Amino acid sequence: MKLLRYGARGAEKPGMLDAKGQLRDLSAHIPDLAGAVLSDLSRLKEIDPESLPLVGGSPRIGACIGNVGKFLCIGLNYSDHAAEAGLRVPREPVLFAKYTSAICGPDDPILIPRGSEKTDWEVELGFVIGKPGKYIAEADALSHIAGYFVANDVSERNFQTERSGQWSKGKGCDNFGPIGPWLVTPDEVPDPNNLQMWLKVNDQLMQNGTTANMVFKVPFLVAYLSQFFTLHPGDVVITGTPPGVGMGMTPPRFLKAGDRVSLGIDGLGEQHQLCENDA
Repeated sequence: MKLLRYGARGAEKPGMLDAKGQLRDLSAHIPDLAGAVLSDLSRLKEIDPESLPLVGGSPRIGACIGNVGKFLCIGLNYSDHAAEAGLRVPREPVLFAKYTSAICGPDDPILIPRGSEKTDWEVELGFVIGKPGKYIAEADALSHIAGYFVANDVSERNFQTERSGQWSKGKGCDNFGPIGPWLVTPDEVPDPNNLQMWLKVNDQLMQNGTTANMVFKVPFLVAYLSQFFTLHPGDVVITGTPPGVGMGMTPPRFLKAGDRVSLGIDGLGEQHQLCENDA
């Protein structure tokens, strides 16, 4: 299934795509794609999408998950990206967090913060926890995932690495966490560790990679994270980016107002964002 949320920001409704790619309203069956609903999406498979109300027009597509709990991020998870950053491949996953106020829809604008000099892009595979757990065995890890999605880990490199403290100040700005367009259930993603991914800026291909090159694979990440804290339904994890980010170019290239960013992952949909200066 391809599930999504649509409507004005803060008032999104749950939806489902039918076989023709048309948006259908799910709000008579679930209140939102959030929380406990994510722990058992299997019952939605019993619904005939054609029986659901067709949503007309072109509504805004919101973040594919509502009421996110933890927004967990893995850094330097592609060896070739670590190399372009001038850093070694870590022995254990690099863990940081985005703030939930960074979450936005897949086509909402990228807001370039005041004082930004180095706003950058990162296409990433994301997943959301459905079944809660702690100390999860790697062999059982995939059963805890409710679905997968596309993410852009927008990053301000000056805030992140040159202004002291943790990475999060350069990772958690408003609209730095577009997720979606769809939450794709695991039955449609037979191997999350073998997905093509890409990102373009102003139609120029910048990133062209595959999740097959992740250092730490999805099952390991679920098990690893659960050793430190309980994973709850609605917790999201984004898993790192392949090479081709702006800071790795010679000379470095960063986003400015008016730039257009497009990105996607095979089977998980695409995002399209216009860069704007934050007010």
